[in-house]
Amino acid sequence: MFSKKFDQEFINKLLKEKEGIHLEFKQRISSQEKIAKTLSAMSNTEGGILVIGTSDQRRITGIDPEEERFMVLEANEAYCVPNASITLHEICIDPATHFEEEKFILVVVINRSKDQVICVRQPDGSHIGYRREGDKSLRI
Repeated sequence: MFSKKFDQEFINKLLKEKEGIHLEFKQRISSQEKIAKTLSAMSNTEGGILVIGTSDQRRITGIDPEEERFMVLEANEAYCVPNASITLHEICIDPATHFEEEKFILVVVINRSKDQVICVRQPDGSHIGYRREGDKSLRI
């Protein structure tokens, strides 16, 4: 899959990749329920990486890392049953190489679920599992 070393070279390489089964780009998290679907789908497939603070065109837009970290952690806690195994990495993009000012992205490493299907809790109390197919999160 991808290297676990999160340096500038790794981020540049990641930005050259297309969204797919292992990779998703988000400019920001607007809905905890929607991001929980991505956590579920990647967990139930092969795991993957979610990069927050980038457009679909793979341009770094930057984020407030604390706000986005909160949204991801809350989505996992509130909607994923059982919780997805994730690791969050806050990355400061060097302004000298890309921008006039510092910009932050959040890289979420989503581990593959070994035994259980990670489901998303629905408003009616039911649970739906998702899987990754290409760059889509589809119901199991």
